[in-house]
Amino acid sequence: MHIHILGICGTFMGGVAALAREAGHKVTGCDAGVYPPMSDQLRALGIELLEGYGADQLALKPDMFVVGNVVSRAHLSDGAAKFPLMEAILDAGLPYTSGPQWLAEHVLQGRHVIAIAGTHGKTTTTAMTSWLLEAAGLQPGFLVGGVPLNFGVSARLGQGKAFVIEADEYDTAFFDKRSKFVHYRPRTAVLNNLEFDHADIFDDLAAIERQFHHLIRTVPGTGAHGSGRIVVNGLEESLANVLHMGCWSEVRSFGAAVSDFTAQGEASNFDVLQQGQVVGRVTWSLTGIHNQLNALAAIAAAEHVGVSPKMATQALGGFENVKRRMELRGTVKTASGNITVYDDFAHHPTAIRTTVDGLRRTLTAGERILAVFEPRSNTMKLGTMKAQLPWSLENADLAFCHSGGLGWDATEALAPMAGRAMVMDNIEALVAQVSRAARGGDHILCMSNGSFGGVHAKLLQALQNK
Repeated sequence: MHIHILGICGTFMGGVAALAREAGHKVTGCDAGVYPPMSDQLRALGIELLEGYGADQLALKPDMFVVGNVVSRAHLSDGAAKFPLMEAILDAGLPYTSGPQWLAEHVLQGRHVIAIAGTHGKTTTTAMTSWLLEAAGLQPGFLVGGVPLNFGVSARLGQGKAFVIEADEYDTAFFDKRSKFVHYRPRTAVLNNLEFDHADIFDDLAAIERQFHHLIRTVPGTGAHGSGRIVVNGLEESLANVLHMGCWSEVRSFGAAVSDFTAQGEASNFDVLQQGQVVGRVTWSLTGIHNQLNALAAIAAAEHVGVSPKMATQALGGFENVKRRMELRGTVKTASGNITVYDDFAHHPTAIRTTVDGLRRTLTAGERILAVFEPRSNTMKLGTMKAQLPWSLENADLAFCHSGGLGWDATEALAPMAGRAMVMDNIEALVAQVSRAARGGDHILCMSNGSFGGVHAKLLQALQNK
């Protein structure tokens, strides 16, 4: 089969492309501003990438067009279609489907699907669970919304029965407004946490809770009627609300004092308890209570396919995290000490706070955190959560916000931080301000769900010049 993927450079659609290519299909694709890292990964697989969404791509004559959720029926100010290829597909009556639907029909059918859902931690927990299964010799397939350092690729078919997938609640496509994860039909579903997000799609938290319940409805029952399992964060009231809407599967909880799986100790060195009994110890380089919770979720999910918690805790010691999750981008030596620059994907206020807090716990007295961030997600661009920003940055010594493209006043939103927060509307000014403020012993934490204008390399260069 020849498939042509619209929006191929996104992490999810790029993963679909890689899986399709590995399965033996001919794959081509297009995107606006074909960009790395996915473009590099796809070209290495021999996948032809086209720039833009021109209607002339109909000449490729694929058997199926696979449409990413970046595609819409929008028109530009001059009246021209923003995605002329999609208009041409519709006009010609050609076959098209969504990425999640194609994946469900051609990759996930017949597999034991482990779906990792939640507002935060999906990518890390998906990578973590995949690694636990790999370490146990189960050769899982996976699709991760990032590049796990243990594997070096974001997706693979795998030789085993299990397939681990990052299960996003964002909508499927312009013609299918259900959450992506409804298509996956998991046998094991992890509900990591649940907060309001995606304000461009959902009106309120209750709307997202309903989508999570739609996911629960697709998990097999338990006992004589099936072997499904739901792994749920016992600390989350919103997830309790979801389960109260109806649950037909075995439930395993983690995190709360009365949960099936709990932890004792520091986030980087802790015992794992199953129903109150110590089953192993995790010692690793990851920081933050959020990663401790991610570990418990992964252990409970892996147990459902036969990986013992003891084996899982040992394997976590070898987990290398995911690119852009507290990824060290460089260190600059100064007379007064090193200045360290990190890259992280955090963009929701809660994720920003937990990332900053996780780093803070590793530092010694006198070391500072300089938080450099851009409110780039659709939710943050709308200003829905701007009031939470001072709270999210509470444990940073200084905060630097890139405000370019925002429709709201970032200076006003960050006013409660007084002199600890600075706002710049372009990358060059941001880099200059941060490099002026930085001194030996500082940790510069750059947070964005985009490329952030290459700010990491620019900061390292400016600091070297300084």
